[in-house]
Amino acid sequence: MPTITKNRKKVETRLTSNKKCSLDQAIALAKEIKFAKFDETVDLAIRLGVDPSKADQMIRGSVVLPGGTGKKVRIVVFAKGEKEIEAKNAGADFVGGDDLVAKIQGGWLEFDVAVATPDMMASVGKVGKVLGPRGLMPNPKSGTVTFDLIRAIGEIRSGRVEFRTDKAGVVHTPIGKASFDKDALLKNAMAVLETIVRMKPSTAKGTYVKSISLSTTMGPGIKVDEAVAVGLAG
Repeated sequence: MPTITKNRKKVETRLTSNKKCSLDQAIALAKEIKFAKFDETVDLAIRLGVDPSKADQMIRGSVVLPGGTGKKVRIVVFAKGEKEIEAKNAGADFVGGDDLVAKIQGGWLEFDVAVATPDMMASVGKVGKVLGPRGLMPNPKSGTVTFDLIRAIGEIRSGRVEFRTDKAGVVHTPIGKASFDKDALLKNAMAVLETIVRMKPSTAKGTYVKSISLSTTMGPGIKVDEAVAVGLAG
C-alpha cells in the first residue's frame, strides 16, 4: 500500500468525494489546498461524449488564454527565405529549415512549440514520428501550420495553448499557475470551455461534456459541476 503523506491527508480532509463545485469554487479550493514548494500548474480535464477513433469527432484546436500561461515557451519555427527572417523578427527562439530537421533527427528537442510554414511540411514530415507522440507536430487545426508567423508567434507568446482529445475522449489543458489570482484562472478556464463547447461535432450524440475536473500539479482532482459550467460557457 502506498504511504499517504501528511500534506495529502490534509488535502483529502478538505474534499468531499461526491460533491461537485462550481468552477470558481473549484479554483479557490485548488489554490487553498496546494502544498508544493514550486508554483504548480493548474489543469483542467474535460471528459467529452465523443468517439476519438472517428475523425469527425476528434476535438483538436487551440485557444489564447486571456490571463496567459505563466510559462516561458521556447518556440521553434520551420521556415525559409523571407519567412525565416519574419520568424526571427517576431521573436521565435529557433528558426531554420532542413538544418533544424537534421538537428531533431540527431536527438535535439529543446523546444516547447513547433510552428511551420505550409511549404516546409514535407521536410517536417521526416521527423513526424519524433514530434507526433510528444505533441510537437505542427498542425493546421491548432494554427501552427501557417504563413502568418507574426500572428502565430504572437498568440503563443500571449498564452495560446493547444488541446486534443486523448483515446478516452478527455481533453487535458493547463489554465495557468496556482499563483495566478482566482479571476485570471477563471477567465482562462472559461476561454477553454467556451472554445470546446463551440467545437461540438454534429455527429456526437448524447451528453457532450460529461465531466470536468480541476487540479494542480501535485493536488487531487476537484469535481466541477459540468452542467453549470457548460451553461455559463454556452
